[in-house]
Amino acid sequence: MNVRESFREGVNFGLTSGVITTLGLMVGLHSGTHSTAVIIGAIITIAIADALSDALGIHVHEESENVHTADQIWAATLATLLAKLLVVGSFLVPFLTLQLTQAIMVSLVWGGVVLAVLSYRLARAQGKHPGKVIAEHLLIAGLVVSITHAVGNWVGQTFQ
Repeated sequence: MNVRESFREGVNFGLTSGVITTLGLMVGLHSGTHSTAVIIGAIITIAIADALSDALGIHVHEESENVHTADQIWAATLATLLAKLLVVGSFLVPFLTLQLTQAIMVSLVWGGVVLAVLSYRLARAQGKHPGKVIAEHLLIAGLVVSITHAVGNWVGQTFQ
């Protein structure tokens, strides 16, 4: 693996984690609170805390494999951090410009598009059928969204 491959690994991880984590959090908080301010605060929190956490996680993982150079490790670390910050930050735009329900819908579509494009590129690079890979990744995202929606409803009904 070279530095370029390490960077690509970090970008792929950061984008995927950023989309799944942010969609799950947004949907869960929406169903539990119906508060734009809470969702915006959570997105900003994820952009900082989870991006740094994932970057450190990739860093430690790459070090623990004991096969990567320092440049490869840092390329994966920085790529994870930047990709996660950018993709999570992109979810702020709908909440700053649209009504809450519209922002949720736009975010779900945006997250699906990011995952589909990423999955397509990944499948092509591996010589796999893109439709199957895209469907698998979108199904997992859909499960996360469904579960967090249900949990948000339960929390909203139980603790309000």
